Amino acid sequence: MTKQVPFKLVLEKAEHYKADMTRFLRDMIAIPSESCDEKRVVHRIKEEMEKVGFDKIVIDPMGNILGYIGHGPHLIAMDAHIDTVGVGNMKNWSFDPYQGMETEELIGGRGASDQEGGMASMVYAGKIIKDLGLEDQYTLLVTGTVQEEDCDGLCWQYIIEQSGIRPEFVVSTEPTDCQIYRGQRGRMEIRIDVQGVSCHGSAPERGDNAIFKMGPILNELQQLATRLGNDDFLGKGTLTVSEIFFTSPSRCAVADSCAVSIDRRLTWGESWEGALEEIRALDSVKAVNATVSMYEYDRPSWTGLVYPTECYFPTWKVEEDHITVKTLSKAYQGLFHKDPVVDKWTFSTNGVSIMGRHGIPVIGFGPGKEPEAHAPNEKTWKDHLVTCAALYASIPLAYLSELKK
Repeated sequence: MTKQVPFKLVLEKAEHYKADMTRFLRDMIAIPSESCDEKRVVHRIKEEMEKVGFDKIVIDPMGNILGYIGHGPHLIAMDAHIDTVGVGNMKNWSFDPYQGMETEELIGGRGASDQEGGMASMVYAGKIIKDLGLEDQYTLLVTGTVQEEDCDGLCWQYIIEQSGIRPEFVVSTEPTDCQIYRGQRGRMEIRIDVQGVSCHGSAPERGDNAIFKMGPILNELQQLATRLGNDDFLGKGTLTVSEIFFTSPSRCAVADSCAVSIDRRLTWGESWEGALEEIRALDSVKAVNATVSMYEYDRPSWTGLVYPTECYFPTWKVEEDHITVKTLSKAYQGLFHKDPVVDKWTFSTNGVSIMGRHGIPVIGFGPGKEPEAHAPNEKTWKDHLVTCAALYASIPLAYLSELKK
């Protein structure tokens, strides 16, 4: 018989561990851990998992850390990527992004919301489960994954495809402001290349200026962005030019090549093939025989492992009545005696691989807020850490109860 979740005790334990979660999160923030440089923070997480009593801890060949609690047949996973972006212009910060900031309510620093706060709550959810003896017919897998900021989902491509790990579902602890998120738009990284011929800038008619040739393409891309697909839940597809490159022999010469990068967000029903073809079909692209391609990612992880992939990150969502939505909603109601808000992410998560590529359901619930991600003076809320730790500790038994219905 499946145990019932002792919601009151779980919440009391989560509140009890608020100071421990705060200390652990501040320790992680203090360790710079941009993509492909996560070694030190991975080992700090391992130390905390050992301290709270995880049953098994593995650092895989890519450098992801996998901590296990319990030994039951139902495998449930919870994920936090533990790499961060850089700090950007330090003049925009009012405190040191790695020394961090703390008040009675807040924790500040790079990674506070995106997304080491989720890791702090997951580890102490494991502690709560251990303290209260809640292991029952399930194994909880807590993952601290790498390279997400560089290439979202690559870590889970490796975990699923190479390690053969397939949970029944995954809770993403990306920031949701303690709301339940059930989907996101996908994305692609696209490149357009235009070729020209250089010559001396004093006689530009002798050459073929690749930058001028790119101009009409940029105008048509701006128009195309207004005609993209729409979904009632996930919203519009979007397109923006994010980078521009050129080659030229000098500032006194005609440019002989020009390229742009496009950040393309894909809503429900849009495909990577269609996104490429709608650009290739533009009159300006055909007129100059421009090359339209998708970027590839092949940067080594901190362990040196290279796991190349194309830069396509599929759209995904679970339906409103999916068992994962029901599970988290029932657990939330049991803990907090109110209904949760159910919504979606604006940005992209590891769900692009877990569900988008491999069909394993993903549901989101995390501390912090989306607008804090990649921003100066990034912060999260201590009460969010408590809320999330309590919910994470309650999810496995709540899920087993839903399965029996």
